[in-house]
Amino acid sequence: THFGGQVLAIGGLSLGGQIAVEMLSQRKDICRYALIESALVKPSKLTAAMIGPTFGMSYGLVKQKWFAKLQADYLGIPRSLFDDYFRDTCGITKQNLIAFLRANSLYSVKDSLANCLSEVYIFVGQRENQAMQTSAKKIHEKLQRSFLQILPGMYHGEFSINYADDYVQKVKKILKKH
Repeated sequence: THFGGQVLAIGGLSLGGQIAVEMLSQRKDICRYALIESALVKPSKLTAAMIGPTFGMSYGLVKQKWFAKLQADYLGIPRSLFDDYFRDTCGITKQNLIAFLRANSLYSVKDSLANCLSEVYIFVGQRENQAMQTSAKKIHEKLQRSFLQILPGMYHGEFSINYADDYVQKVKKILKKH
């Protein structure tokens, strides 16, 4: 009603970032602003092929608290969010986990993304792997109205998860333009 069929802003981290990119690719006027953090758009067939066997054999570990703590530490998830992380992770079936991870590793940016009319802010950690940094640059190159920020010293998803107050301030600053 207020935005003529649009939303003011969308955002996403990692898999959520891929979903946001796909939304922008499918509907050029879906929103006025978008924030994308650490979205992989560089497909890896090798990774996709290894996901089924690897996670098929090791899925039981996901539901072990000691293993989940190792994973959370590796992902940089703060201790204060561990219980939520563990609960959510345990709720994912093996079949869905494999499907998510395969889709994540095979996703590629669509040419139609270049038609997007939104103002897009792209964030990637300076300490993320090369595929993630290449992905951020690919997204930025496709979008005329985009801004790429490489976050010094940060790993995957660290901005919105570990520096949530700074992230919210960034969102507020972007939305003040409206």
